[in-house]
Amino acid sequence: MMSLLPDEKHMGEALRLAEEAARCGEVPIGAVLVKDGQVLSADRNRREELNDAAAHAEILVIRQAGSLLGGWRLGGCTLYVTLEPCPMCAGAMVMARLDRLVYGTVDPKGGAAGTLYDLVRDKRLNHRLEVSSGILEAECAALLQSFFKKRRG
Repeated sequence: MMSLLPDEKHMGEALRLAEEAARCGEVPIGAVLVKDGQVLSADRNRREELNDAAAHAEILVIRQAGSLLGGWRLGGCTLYVTLEPCPMCAGAMVMARLDRLVYGTVDPKGGAAGTLYDLVRDKRLNHRLEVSSGILEAECAALLQSFFKKRRG
């Protein structure tokens, strides 16, 4: 049996959370935050459930990891997310001092990690992240497309 590379493994976990979000009526985005190969936190979008515009999967996992580690600085951590982060989430990643961002598919309408904006690598900011994209891209994109196709009827 072939073992998955770490990026595919963790993105697969994020994708399973995104599928759970879709079943709950949330935009299907999942996120997993990893340090030293260990998952610190994992969650999915919960904006509808919590009536909170900021309850994006990325924000939730950053908050959970900060609580677990006892601090807001998350150096040494990698965040895996199924969709390219929005400006709010990209800003939170910079502020949390994450080392790396790995995302599945681009967001042409709101992506802030290279598509519309590039907040996570902006040289004017005091911190920048390494970015990898396209991990399980087809699966991540298909889930989002299917979700919105069903919503539009």
